[in-house]
Amino acid sequence: MDNHKEKILVVDDEASIRRILETRLSMIGYEVVTAADGEEALDTFRGNTPDLVVLDVMMPKLDGYGVCQELRKESDIPIIMLTALGDVADRITGLELGADDYVVKPFSPKELEARIRSVLRRVDKVGASGIPSSGVIQVSTIRIDTNKRQVYKGDERIRLTGMEFSLLELLVSRSGEPFSRSEILQEVWGYTPERHVDTRVVDVHISRLRAKLEEDPSNPELILTARGTGYLFQRILDANE
Repeated sequence: MDNHKEKILVVDDEASIRRILETRLSMIGYEVVTAADGEEALDTFRGNTPDLVVLDVMMPKLDGYGVCQELRKESDIPIIMLTALGDVADRITGLELGADDYVVKPFSPKELEARIRSVLRRVDKVGASGIPSSGVIQVSTIRIDTNKRQVYKGDERIRLTGMEFSLLELLVSRSGEPFSRSEILQEVWGYTPERHVDTRVVDVHISRLRAKLEEDPSNPELILTARGTGYLFQRILDANE
């Protein structure tokens, strides 16, 4: 058996929240390291190589947005942001900077634990149903290697986060067929939207994928919008067609 414990970095300037999350996450089997501000978060990240970061937005020295930007320059590590901000636009900012998901304060520790499990499961997931057995899909200049979870545009490797790859893999698994935003959220993030804003997680990730993969993200040819439904990947023709 693999005795490796997944390590989580909890970053929050409130000592009570760090203590609660460290206790609860340790009890369910994770190794936990903590940081009290943005600068300490980056130092702790570089010294510990965690598997996931729980990151508060409002912090001294360097806020969560700044930390997220810095982490994305050097890592595709899963990031779940904690936000007490009421404005929807502020929540979306974290996603646009590269976060995988967010939880609004005050939050239920059980909800956060479920989000952590879902993101880690998706990042570790191997292969979606419907993917060709070879594991390599070529669409125009894009090559998707589902075995290695890597994407190339021409000869250049495109860096995707684990959740971005899982979203792309899901769309490709039923190319030509539309997915609703709710269906995508359920399949990739593992939860059902309770509020309309929840589906913005999907919209922002689609936008990020288009920016990385499309020649003209404003006029996409690969990841298409299904009017009134959600999104679909352009139909991939079978070799016999």
